Amino acid sequence: MLLFFGNLNTLTKRVRWYRKIHRLTGFYLFSLLLIVAITGILLGWKKNSFGILSSENHIGITVNTEYWLSIDQLQKIADDNLIQNTHSNISTVLDRIDIRPEKGLIKFIYKNHYYAIQLDGANGNLLLVEYRTADLLENIHDGSILDKIFKTNTNFFKLIFTSITGLAIVLFSFTGFWMYYGPKKLKNKNSNAKF
Repeated sequence: MLLFFGNLNTLTKRVRWYRKIHRLTGFYLFSLLLIVAITGILLGWKKNSFGILSSENHIGITVNTEYWLSIDQLQKIADDNLIQNTHSNISTVLDRIDIRPEKGLIKFIYKNHYYAIQLDGANGNLLLVEYRTADLLENIHDGSILDKIFKTNTNFFKLIFTSITGLAIVLFSFTGFWMYYGPKKLKNKNSNAKF
């Protein structure tokens, strides 16, 4: 392999070149990788954050969905509660509905912001108005926050962000390896050249 072999001058130049690439790309991509690292750590801890990053699911009065209100009724109740507990012009466009029969609750998660409403499935009582901090962190972590801000439906920014950060990590791994291995190889070549 040409990368691992060569004369002393070639090897020295190669190590310097990898060090320069590592330093320059590290300088420009430092903030992106720091964002990915910090949000990744926080997302890893979200279930163990005592409700700070991820709200606890509350419990409804019955797990028997036969006694639950219809989805339409529950959605109307959720939208009304969202407006009452946040502000009157908040979007009620749904992203998804998370049904948890084993807990007796239904969660309405909205598309254009990070609020969600937890209702008791049986009587529609409000269990929790939650701000989904973990969803915000996820969007920052993968770059899709920019797609949300600029209202793109193509995940354009997410693809660019994940490609740049992924390639940067691969490049840093490769150049970092050479910054470690190259001097060892040079030292061995120098000691062999003396004999």
